[in-house]
Amino acid sequence: MFPALNTALSALDADSTAVDVIGNNLANLNTTGFKASSVSFQDLVDAAIAQEHTQPGFGVAPPYISQIYSQGAITTTSGQYDNAISGNGFFVVNDANNGQLYTRNGNFTVDSNGNLLTSTGQNVEGWNAVNGAINTNGAIGNITLPNNLLSAPVATQNMSVQVNLDASQTVGTAGATFTTSIEVYDSLGNPQTLSVNFTKTAANTYSYAVTIPGQAVTGGVAGTPSSVATGTMTFDSSGNLLTPPPPPPAANASIPLAVASLADGAANLSINWNIYNPTTLAPTITQYSESGNGSTALNPTQDGSASANIGSISMGQNGQVLAQYGDSPAVVVAQLAIAQIRNPESLVSEGNSLLQATGATSQASIGLPGTAGRGTIQGGALESSTVDIAGQFTNLIVFQNSYEAVAKVVTTVNTMSGDTIDLIPAQ
Repeated sequence: MFPALNTALSALDADSTAVDVIGNNLANLNTTGFKASSVSFQDLVDAAIAQEHTQPGFGVAPPYISQIYSQGAITTTSGQYDNAISGNGFFVVNDANNGQLYTRNGNFTVDSNGNLLTSTGQNVEGWNAVNGAINTNGAIGNITLPNNLLSAPVATQNMSVQVNLDASQTVGTAGATFTTSIEVYDSLGNPQTLSVNFTKTAANTYSYAVTIPGQAVTGGVAGTPSSVATGTMTFDSSGNLLTPPPPPPAANASIPLAVASLADGAANLSINWNIYNPTTLAPTITQYSESGNGSTALNPTQDGSASANIGSISMGQNGQVLAQYGDSPAVVVAQLAIAQIRNPESLVSEGNSLLQATGATSQASIGLPGTAGRGTIQGGALESSTVDIAGQFTNLIVFQNSYEAVAKVVTTVNTMSGDTIDLIPAQ
């Protein structure tokens, strides 16, 4: 008799749902990576009277609830494994049933086996380094970090030293000979000392001899250096290196050094002694007068390393996981993946800040952060909730007023119903 009652009840249900959404938003005001939900209302019209000019409508449909994937504020933290996404995308995680889930909450931890996990125990996905290299073209998998392991030693392949040979020295004198040394590493991680001896043999001409201690090679004699390489260097009248000549662009200029039959059983050393800067092509060996100070050597460098324990693991920029071995520079041991989804509003919440794809969700595009429209990752930071407390309170007042107004319709209809019943004559 009174369709207005059903109409009003539909509105009460809708306003109640809207208040529930606001309550959930406010409850997650401090939830890392939380995206606030919004409520959309749609009216109901009876199809049977849709063509009539006097259609009162049948109230409001159940509200449409959607999460708004706006960017949350990024806050620097002290968490060792914290990460925040700036821009589009989600971290990819794997649950106990091997199901793929997504999250914006980068508050990660590491278990006793070195597995990188979400705060609720799901495996974080990406790529692990294999033999020091990361193949981001391969399939993603659970990220596992090195745990109390030694880094493998790296045999030296390149070395360089900045040398200036004093042009004021006289051939045949003690000052005409200059020796410098550099420590390199073999395949077992043992240090080996190479000595480079320069002797002035004529104006603008020097012989060089590279040696290794005799006891370092099989068959060598302790105290007697074993020869590695010999040759001659010449300079022009301005002290610039003439021979060996500088390389053509995009080429290397180096003197090959080979050391066989190391006494410690390591593999043969094969080292390039770079005598020109690979970037500027400037020579690393010069001949300028030192005003009586003698020849000098500076900045010996080489690319080998001994084995070392992990000192620390930290998150780098753009999803890199860095490990520090001893005093060596940090190396990348893993890389986080990011999934970009064209219609993220189709994802459904699984709780614990986890989201699952539905039948309406587009295929996730998984790859490196900062590529193909994917956001970037900031290490040592977390993304804050997008809940705006002022906006939520404003909406709460609006829905409360709406609820109270519609409740008045219910009481009015109830009164009208009673009045109608009173019109019926008593039997």
